[in-house]
Amino acid sequence: MDEDWITVARFTDVNQAFILQDCLQAAGVPAEVADAHMAQTHSLLAFAIPARLQVPHSWQAQALRVLEAFDRGDFALPDDHDLGEPE
Repeated sequence: MDEDWITVARFTDVNQAFILQDCLQAAGVPAEVADAHMAQTHSLLAFAIPARLQVPHSWQAQALRVLEAFDRGDFALPDDHDLGEPE
């Protein structure tokens, strides 16, 4: 894409950043995690160098709606959810 990417969230837990990247991508929002390798390589500096979840500027509103839905628990499965038999 030929536009500026902006940070919509920061995480000291890189795994959380990747989970939300996947949620955004599943909703059709282009998303990337920046600085993930820095946080993983220098784990003691994770608070100083958080992983950044970024989207193209034009997708900011949609990305924020998905992140709000995630925070509300809209994507959560009930504890007794049956995942079915493994394939």
